Parts: sequence; structure tokens; C-alpha cells
Amino acid sequence: MSTRSRYLLGLGPILLLSSACAPSGGAPVPEPVAPVAAPPDTVVVEVTPADAILEPGRFDTGKMWTFENPPLEYFAEQYDFRPSAEWLDHVRLSSLRLPNCTASFVSSDGLVLTNHHCAREAATAASRDGEDLLESGFYAPTLAEERRVPDLYVDQLVELRDVTDLVEAAVTAMMAEDAEMQAREARQESVADSTSQALGLDCEVQSLYNGGKYSLYCYRRYDDVRLVFIPELDIGYFGGDPDNFTYPRYVLDASFLRVYDESGEPYKPDNHYGWSRSGAREGDAVFVVGNPGSTERLNTVAQLEYSRDYVEPFWIRLYQSRADALAQFMDHHPDQRPEYINDYFSHMNSLKLFKGRYKALQDPEIMGRKRGFERQFRDAVKADPDLHGLYGSLWDEVAQIRAQMSALAPTRNGLWFSGSLWSQTLGTAADMLLYAFRVMNGIDDEVTEDLLSDLEERTFNTDLDRHFLELQLQDAAEWLGDDDPFVRAALAGTTPSEAARMLVNQAVAVTDLEQRKALLGNPTAILNSPDPAVRLMREALPRFIDAELAFQELSTTEEAKVAKLARALFEVQGTALAPDATFTLRIADGVVSSYDYNGTKAPAFTTFYGLYDRHYSHAGSDDWALPERWLNPPAEFDLSTPLNMVHTNDTVGGNSGSPLISIAGDVVGLLFDGNIESLSGDFIYTDEGARSVSVKAEAIIEALRHVYGAQRIVDELLREN
Repeated sequence: MSTRSRYLLGLGPILLLSSACAPSGGAPVPEPVAPVAAPPDTVVVEVTPADAILEPGRFDTGKMWTFENPPLEYFAEQYDFRPSAEWLDHVRLSSLRLPNCTASFVSSDGLVLTNHHCAREAATAASRDGEDLLESGFYAPTLAEERRVPDLYVDQLVELRDVTDLVEAAVTAMMAEDAEMQAREARQESVADSTSQALGLDCEVQSLYNGGKYSLYCYRRYDDVRLVFIPELDIGYFGGDPDNFTYPRYVLDASFLRVYDESGEPYKPDNHYGWSRSGAREGDAVFVVGNPGSTERLNTVAQLEYSRDYVEPFWIRLYQSRADALAQFMDHHPDQRPEYINDYFSHMNSLKLFKGRYKALQDPEIMGRKRGFERQFRDAVKADPDLHGLYGSLWDEVAQIRAQMSALAPTRNGLWFSGSLWSQTLGTAADMLLYAFRVMNGIDDEVTEDLLSDLEERTFNTDLDRHFLELQLQDAAEWLGDDDPFVRAALAGTTPSEAARMLVNQAVAVTDLEQRKALLGNPTAILNSPDPAVRLMREALPRFIDAELAFQELSTTEEAKVAKLARALFEVQGTALAPDATFTLRIADGVVSSYDYNGTKAPAFTTFYGLYDRHYSHAGSDDWALPERWLNPPAEFDLSTPLNMVHTNDTVGGNSGSPLISIAGDVVGLLFDGNIESLSGDFIYTDEGARSVSVKAEAIIEALRHVYGAQRIVDELLREN
């Protein structure tokens, strides 16, 4: 649970909250139109009806296999390869997890491979006064010049166990649903804590199959991580946002770090990947070993329809408008670009992701296959009297919960106030009120202390915040309507732009750090403050908390029902299906493969030739600009070297930085993206047109050797292969 949720839920018994939830339903369904007969000689294109129920595919739920249940028979059938226990242990221990990505050991001296975009913040953190390593790139010619990255760590999965029986033993037959969930969560935490203490590792109990199974994962953490190499932003993010989630691609999205031990020497891992000298060819079997973030492939159709109608449109609007605001702000304030550029990249990446999700949820073919999967599952439960008695009504119960959530969505979306996508002026005013409520009701705990500490240190850019506040007021009007009390009070008869300007200028008790500190010393004064931001949130906050607590209660109830559905699915299918992604280590199989798109064929590989064609075809564009050193490469640089590649492996966000390995266990590529067609992967896995995109291992060597003169890294990668 987030700190923000802890603040809110702690207020449940305190506030007298109004029930001001705007009514709403799902998106209206158009009336069917009678088909019109086609004229003679007209080609009729069959269109899948919006409510069709279609046959699901064998792997619609994905191929992100856990290491505790690898599909050995399937691997043998598909690739004539049955990995041994030793092979699986080796690739597991060679892989690492960054806070936001995947990485891997690629040498016996602790050299770590990951993406450029996974190391952007590391480059910024390692920059010294007058440097911008994200823009200029970095290479340490010697060990002594490798730079420690503050607060960066990597985790290695060293222990995993099935603890399903331990977790389920906490539940008794007479427990209510919410008590069951609390009992399971408490048992998960106690098992993780006790094992962490016993083994001296960082352990967590992970729910798989939405609670159908529980696994204990224990990690060894390495917190001395140093930057070795990262290319310039112009080549590490070549193509910028226009090329993101597309293919063909031409980008060197790679970087190297190194883990050091307690004595300050390069760490000597017992396991690391080899580096392939021959690379991968089209049709070769390849495996992605990484930490996919999250998927929703086992969700019910009702849950997916709710996402389509309320979740995706909400985030698309937010990310689009905030990214545009950041771009304009950086154009007008180029000196502040380094501070906000990573946020901008993150927003643009998220925007394409949510647009892809939204498109998938509107696709009749995809939704038809999801309905088909659900129909088959329900039929299997219905056919077994015992299962039907236990689980038969759950789908309808989840649908009823989602209908209630739909009624809460406008209030939650319109009055949300916390996070980097919202106004810090209103968010800080709300946090001040939350702090005052807690203190005046005698809640003197760690949460209250953390909230006070944050408020006494928080600073933000009021110039930028004015733009975000304008957008937030527009969002509120969109979700709540112009006649909503909050919208009327916030706009006060003016435009969102003028209202935002006036509010930020006048809310000095919130925006001025010293005045805020003084006010925090008197909680009663906060509640009675005439500050316009505080006054506005004083009226809006109870409505939001009311809706949020109701939503959380529904979510808890739904979670219990979904856990029962997961147990039903487990009884029907067992581990034949891969569980949804949970940012835990998985192995995904696939093949290197071209695909058809836009009436032509996308090649399995691109080359450095294409990189230069892209640059000169978009002459003068910043998105396809090349760093100076790349404009005149040395004669030894082989432009025909394959640069990027596509393959059918099942990957999503979190997999960035994953090694792409051969059956021999050697690195043949470095995963960094998926194509547009793969964005449906949050809900369904297909390999018709969806592809994962990687940097070829040969391209990394060619660039290191001939463009960067980084022979030290090349020798380290190749010395044992």
C-alpha cells in the first residue's frame, strides 16, 4: 500500500465524509445498424462484431514462465531442447533486477549489462559539476575511473520456494472474505520477514495466478554499483519518441555497470552469461530472462471493460497533456531541461503504452478471444458440481463490483490530487490538511512523522506548476462537469488558465516554504486558513476520500473474489498457463522472426546502414540527430553489422535490459522495446505481428571497438568465449 493510501485510509474513522459521487455508467453502446448489401463485384471485408465470442489461442495468457515451473515438455516439443536444472540455475543466477528494469552479469569481474534507458538516472546521478553524462555519454578507460552511482543497487534471485500451503494455512473455513485476505497478507509478510532474518537476504512472498499460488523469492542485494559505459543520449535514444514502440529500429540502447564487493574490488560472481561471437540468425530459438512488470491477462472481461472505459482514457489524457506542458516549458527554459528531460521521456513512453492498451481493449478480435477464454473457463467450472458450487457466481459478482466502481470513477479521476502529474500547489494543500487532521485526532505515528518531514522539505517549481494546475482544472471539468461544486469554486467564473495563475500566486501559505513551516506548527490554523488552495482542498478532500475509501473497499472485496477465481483456474489448468507478470524473474521463449506490416515485411535485422539513412532522411531533426563521433566513423567500422532485431518472445515493461540468450546460454541480444503491435501484451499474448526488439550483441561490440575505443570492455566480454 502506498504512503498516500495510508494517509487516506487512516482518516476513515475521523472524517464525516459526504457521499458526493457523480453517477456514471460504461461507455454507451451504439445501436446496431442493419447491414447494407454490397454492390456486385465488391470485396466484402468481414468485421468481427464488438460482442463476438472467439476461440482463444493456446498461449493467449502468455509465455512468461516461472523458474519454479518451467515448461520442459513444451520446450522439448517446440525447440528440441530440454534445459537441465543446472542450465536453469545458471541463467537465473546470471540475471539481475534493477529498481526499474532488468540487468545481467556478463563477465567474471562483475560487469553488468542493461539498457541505456535503464541507466539514464544513473548517468545523471554520476554527473559532476559542469557535466551532463546523459547527453555526452561516459566511458571509464580504467577501473579507477568507474563512477559509483549513489543509491543504485541490483538484486540477484538466489532462493525460491513454493509456500502456498504455508499461506493458505492462515485461512480458516469460517472466515469472511476480507478476513481471508488480511490473513493471507499477514502470513505472506511473516514468512518473508522470518526467512529474511534466517538467511540474511531480502525476501518477499509473491502471489502468482492472482493468489492461486504463492512463491517465496529471496534476493541478494549489491549496493556498490558503478557506471562503466553509457553512450550519448542521441544514439542511446535515437529516433526519440517517434520511433519508440516501433520497428524497424536503429538504436544503441545499451550501457554497462559494474558491481563491487565490500572491499571495494570488482565482484566475482559465480555465474555470468557468455557473449556470443556468432549472434542469432532468423529462425533461431532465443530466450528472454528478465523481470516483466505487470500484465492483466487473467482479468475477467468485466475488469477489462472497466479499464477500457475509465482507466486508459484517464491516463492517456494525463500523460499527453503533461508531456506537452513539459516540452513547452523546456523550450522556454532550456537551462532547466536536464531537470525535467527524464520525466518527459517517461511521460511519452507511458503515453504510447496506454494508447496501445486502449487500442487493444477496443479491438473486437482481442476482446472476442478474451470472452472465449472466459466462456471456456466458466463452462469447465459449471461442468464440475463441486467447482460450480464454490466458484460459479464469481464472474457476475466481479461484474457487479466493477459497475459500482464505474459510479466512483468520475469523482476519483476529477478530484485526484497527488503525484508528479498533478498540481503541487493543490497536492501540498491537501497534504497539509491531512497532517492537521491526523494531529488533531491524536494520530502520532510514523505516517504522520513522514508526512510532516516531507512537507517541511518539499519544494517545487511554481512556474511549471501553474501549467499543471491549469490542466488539472480542465481535467476536473471534463470528468465532473462545469456545474460541479469543485469546478465552480476553482474557476470562479474565469478560465482555467487565469484561475491557475491567480491560485498559484495567492497560495503563498502553501508555495512559500517558510510560511508553510510556520503554518504546520499550528494544525488548527491550517484548518481555518484563508489560503485559497487550502480552502479549495478543504471542500474537495472529503469528497475524494469518500470516493477513494469506497473504491478501496470494493477493491478488497474484488481481490478476495479474484483470488477464488484464481484457485478455480488453478484447479482447472494447473501450471499449464503462465501466471501474470509480477516484476519477478521469468524465462520467455521465442524465435527470431520477421513479420508482415503496412503491406510489406519488417526484416528480422536492421543494420548500421539504416541508422545513417534514418539520420540523413530526417536531416535537421533532433529526434534523429547523431552524436559528433558518429558522423564520421572510422573506416574499420562495419556498417553492415546487424544493429537491432525482432523476435517473438513474450515481454512487457520491466523486461527492459533483459539479456536475449541462445540455447547455449550466451548473450545474442539486449531487449529494449516492443513494436506497436506488442502493446496488446498487457492483456493477451500473440505472435502474429507482435514482436520484442533487441540490440544485437554484434552491434554492441562493433560500436564499443570502433566508435568508442572501449577495447577494455570488448576484451572483458570476449575473453572467456
